[in-house]
Amino acid sequence: MEKITIHTENIQLDQLLKWAGILESGGQIKPMLEDELIKVNGRLETAKRRRLFDGDIVEIKDFGCWKVAVEKQEVQ
Repeated sequence: MEKITIHTENIQLDQLLKWAGILESGGQIKPMLEDELIKVNGRLETAKRRRLFDGDIVEIKDFGCWKVAVEKQEVQ
């Protein structure tokens, strides 16, 4: 399982996959959802804009598995 670090409180599923370079564009997620290839925290996912938070796990069949980690920014 790989870790994907974000710098916000949450991120949408399609944005995460594009930002992390897992998909080339956010539009690629639709057929993957329709083919039931994506799970979030072990449950089949149907919403491309599902909000992901620290500790959520995204699994894509035959692609891999990633854990979302929020990096806390220091307040100066």
